[in-house]
Amino acid sequence: MKRLFVAIKISPDKEYLEAFRMLKAQFRHEKIKWVEEQNIHITLKFFGEMEENRIPEIDGVLRELAGETETFSFSLRNLGIFGSSYNPKVIWAGIEPYTKLSEIMKLLQDKLQVTGFEKDRQNTVPHLTLGRIKELKDKHLFQQILSQHKNIASEVLRVDRFFLYESILKKEGPVYLVLKTYILGGERVS
Repeated sequence: MKRLFVAIKISPDKEYLEAFRMLKAQFRHEKIKWVEEQNIHITLKFFGEMEENRIPEIDGVLRELAGETETFSFSLRNLGIFGSSYNPKVIWAGIEPYTKLSEIMKLLQDKLQVTGFEKDRQNTVPHLTLGRIKELKDKHLFQQILSQHKNIASEVLRVDRFFLYESILKKEGPVYLVLKTYILGGERVS
């Protein structure tokens, strides 16, 4: 069994990373599990635990998707939360424009469904998870700090590939291993 997901690796610009570090520093009093900078990614599809014999099926779908998808660009823009303001669960960065990414995610779901994978129950909202909230001591202060940083934005990011990852959960945090690389408009590299 392997814990699998498909994602776009994100390498934000220096200014965006500095703003992210400042946000984390201001929330140091809260219990938030931040995404490690080397692991920043946008998940296209999370499979979870999968039998290794399903990887060729997944690979076929991903090769087809990559071949049909042209390169595209977007920026990380604004911050938000999943959950309510009283019980936030995730801090995320928005994606603008998000239409192309949303189309790719829907197409992936459709192609996987044809091969027997169930569609995700929830609508997929393109976003970049920055942190998972474990516990908040001061919800009012949390909202104030989040509001101060809500207009955080990156430079334009160009997407020309995506990856099939294995996620290995360790006490120190997850380790992501690239199993396969897919070039948009082309063939799988590895």
